[in-house]
Amino acid sequence: MLTLGLLDFDYALRENKPADLTATSTAAEQIVHDKWTRCNRMSLMFMKQSIHNSIRGAIPDSENAKTYLASVEDQFKGTSKAHASTLILKLVTTKYDGRSGIREHIMMMHDMANKLKGLEMEISDGFLVHFIITSLPSSYEAFKINYNTQKDKWTMSELIAMCVQEEERMKMDRTTDVANFTTSSSKKRKNSYHRKDASKVQKPNPNPNTSAPSSSKNSLGKPYCKFCKKTGHKQKECPDFKEWLAKKGIPYNPEAGKKPKNT
Repeated sequence: MLTLGLLDFDYALRENKPADLTATSTAAEQIVHDKWTRCNRMSLMFMKQSIHNSIRGAIPDSENAKTYLASVEDQFKGTSKAHASTLILKLVTTKYDGRSGIREHIMMMHDMANKLKGLEMEISDGFLVHFIITSLPSSYEAFKINYNTQKDKWTMSELIAMCVQEEERMKMDRTTDVANFTTSSSKKRKNSYHRKDASKVQKPNPNPNTSAPSSSKNSLGKPYCKFCKKTGHKQKECPDFKEWLAKKGIPYNPEAGKKPKNT
């Protein structure tokens, strides 16, 4: 229909067929007749082309575009009823899932109500507002109670404004909760890290008289030099150790490292 209107072919749908031309017809009547005939022919072509072949065969053919359009409407009356049933079922079962946004949810339900209105099944604005509020999830429970306790009824614009405001408030609360949880978790991890580091610190020997195990022998029990890392002799017998002491100016003491004898 939009295409027919843009091309001015809907003239044949708006005006009745003019009288047939005669020998006494005027030039104006000739122009009107030619215009209607052309618009009628083009309208029929557009309508038949836009209808599927399986449906077109069930529609009575006609040479008048207005009559043909009326036959199409009669054919789809049953389909309109089925469409209305689908819209009502969708309107009743639709619940807000929190993904699309509260404004889009309200506009979608309002659009379904407008479509039902076009099918002669009008829903009042007050009932629609109440119905939309009941479609909100349990997280809006306080919001629902607030609406039910008020005496004034909201319009559709007021409902959208209030719901958007409530949704923004809930988002801010969730953001604050996440920030607090992240800070708390960070502190816990930090304290746990410090405890682990403290556990790695070697504790001092509680008994100072107990010496640490000797490392002057390797795993095979052979003498082991801590200075040159070779086996077969100890550090005090190592020539490299003696040479190093001489370079440093430290006198060699073969008794160094021995335990004092008890007197």
